[in-house]
Amino acid sequence: MYVADSRASTSAASAEGAVRPRAGRRRAAVAPTVLALGAVSLITDVSSEMVTAVLPLYLVTGLGLSPLGFGLLDGIYNGFSALVRLIGGHLADRGGGRHKWVAGFGYALSAACKPLLLLAHTLTPIGLVLAADRTGKGLRTAPRDALISLSSTPETRGRAFGVHRAMDTAGALFGPLVAFLILRATVDGYDAVFTVSFCVAVVGVLVLVLFVPNGANGTRTKSGADGARTKSGADGARSPATGTAPQGISGDTAPRPTLRAALALLARPDLRRVTLCALLLGLATVSDSFVYLLLQRRLGVPDRWFALLPLGTAAAFLLLAVPLGRLADRVGRWRVFLAGHGALLLAYALLLTSWHGTALPYAVLLLHGCFYAATDGVLMAVASESVPEELRSSGLALVQTGQALARFVCSLGFGAAWTAWGDRTALTASTVALALCALFALTLRRPTPSAPSEGLA
Repeated sequence: MYVADSRASTSAASAEGAVRPRAGRRRAAVAPTVLALGAVSLITDVSSEMVTAVLPLYLVTGLGLSPLGFGLLDGIYNGFSALVRLIGGHLADRGGGRHKWVAGFGYALSAACKPLLLLAHTLTPIGLVLAADRTGKGLRTAPRDALISLSSTPETRGRAFGVHRAMDTAGALFGPLVAFLILRATVDGYDAVFTVSFCVAVVGVLVLVLFVPNGANGTRTKSGADGARTKSGADGARSPATGTAPQGISGDTAPRPTLRAALALLARPDLRRVTLCALLLGLATVSDSFVYLLLQRRLGVPDRWFALLPLGTAAAFLLLAVPLGRLADRVGRWRVFLAGHGALLLAYALLLTSWHGTALPYAVLLLHGCFYAATDGVLMAVASESVPEELRSSGLALVQTGQALARFVCSLGFGAAWTAWGDRTALTASTVALALCALFALTLRRPTPSAPSEGLA
């Protein structure tokens, strides 16, 4: 009876995403690989957020694009990476230790696109440059997150992603500030921003090459909860006839990862539900650039101050990423993930009210940053629970692909709705859609009984 009760409580905690360390066990420090990748992301985000901060104003005001045209480019900027994330994840998994080098190629490709923005002045070439830039992001994201997941213990995975996202967001905090200073100090401000952004991106690639260990050397030894997969039971049982581990399960005779094996991960109920929820919620998540444009229109923010708006989101993200990551490890990652979407709903509601007080931008940007702190890394920690180690990069790419495609569709739809019916109607529709999707996700993600062998030592 005691064993059964313990198994049930362990199953419920695991299903909600909360992983508690054993009594008396010292909490593991964040792995050096996580810190090194955090430094790379910090530097790279300084570069990318310099461009992101000025891009909406550059396209809409400088080049005269309509909201629909901007929605198309913004959709490309945020969603095109979905087409190559599976490729990046698959290449990293097949190579064993190639996570670093696939990610490095992605970082290098994005860096090479920055100076090309100096030559693009119409919709088509700008779209091609942004597509190439997002291809680089798509190639690097899943291998990078797989390295973070594999180098962390299961009970500290939320904190590890929180630390990485906090460092990443520090770059997002400095990037708009650097862009703002460059715009104020130069005559041809946009060209100067793109040039400096390229130089910073090159530094990020060099840090990756010099300081991030290869996947084979930088990940932790399989132990603890992950190592339990090799034990007897539903997840780790070897076939009595062949003596080999089932496909997709860690073991000495684990098969070489294939694209078919990666796509077959969606047959896992937990991962399928996570992917579906991420896709649905992404369909109603308005792009950051649109949120900043809405704030500018509501408050009449001068153009020269526009680049500072992302600082509010980045500051809140930076302060909350680690605390919310640790909270997710303790109380349940899925609960924190859905609570983050609740914060986004409140931000949308504030933008729809008639309130024009001086506290409005601070409240909206605080809630916006809270949304990212509670969802970005936490979602990857949730997905990691349902993916075996040898397919970790491919499995995380599946979730990221669904979310990125959904946000691509949302950017197109929101831009079209803004052009046809106005910004207020477009935001109202997105708010209602997000509320409905969040309610559906709340009912869809239910704890599932664990296999009979789980919980037995």
